[in-house]
Amino acid sequence: MLKKKKEYAFDHLGQSINTMECPKCHTSFELSQSGLVCQNNHQFDVSKKGTVHFPLHHMDSDYDKEMLSHRRKMIQKAYMSHRRKMIQKGLYEPLETEIAKLLSSVSHDDLIVDMGAGEGSILERLATSHHVEGHKMGFDLSKDGVLLSSDFSEEAFWFIGDVTNMPFKSESIDVLLNIFSPSHYEEMSRVLKKDGLVIKVIPESYYLKQLREAFYYDDEDKKEYSNVKVYQKFIKDMTLVEEKHLTYDFLVEEEDFQDVLKMSPIHWGASETAKQRAHDNYFQKLTMDVKILVGKKQ
Repeated sequence: MLKKKKEYAFDHLGQSINTMECPKCHTSFELSQSGLVCQNNHQFDVSKKGTVHFPLHHMDSDYDKEMLSHRRKMIQKAYMSHRRKMIQKGLYEPLETEIAKLLSSVSHDDLIVDMGAGEGSILERLATSHHVEGHKMGFDLSKDGVLLSSDFSEEAFWFIGDVTNMPFKSESIDVLLNIFSPSHYEEMSRVLKKDGLVIKVIPESYYLKQLREAFYYDDEDKKEYSNVKVYQKFIKDMTLVEEKHLTYDFLVEEEDFQDVLKMSPIHWGASETAKQRAHDNYFQKLTMDVKILVGKKQ
């Protein structure tokens, strides 16, 4: 009989509960019949989908408010589905290979946490296609993303969580993955072990350039992207161990073109005219241009 998602979740939690703590009061967890309970009796239930919803901090930025508006929720849900389809078709295969190389020395007992995991495909592929070892957890602030991630309950434990307040004890995590996602370096440094690694992936200037050109053909500012501020923040707050520039072209099959157009937030701010123009102008290759940063806490 096939195991249920909830059963997989309890298996994962049983393996890693000693690394976790309550995000409300920062006391240790124990497993209860319904999920996790801390020493101050804060209870976090495991859902039927095998996920847990930890509390999120109040969002103040305009970006966060826009992301979490009703309209954006609907768009985001669709975008994550399109993104998953393309990832499963190998969109990030060379990137996954490079990350897997960096994780080749990870042992079975090490804890890998993917912060801002989206819909979970990259962590799942690292586990299944690239055979990366270790206990794996992934989280995102998007409920829809985590719900999609629950399809991969056998490979990892998934939860709704906040990068500024992770439910982990200090110096408990061996590897933090931070792939195209926001960072909070103070919190990352808190949860990382002394010899733990952060693997952060950021776009370079030509990343998805065909999408930028398609949706913002008449807006030079939006056609360009610079990662200078993100890079400088990383090397300021973390100790840079290694960096690598990776660029390649992904072949876009015509049958996948609409998924490609909608797999990134790039299209969110485009005009309807620009969206229609992009829809009508198929391109055969999509440029992937990224920087992989490997760091330790200072």
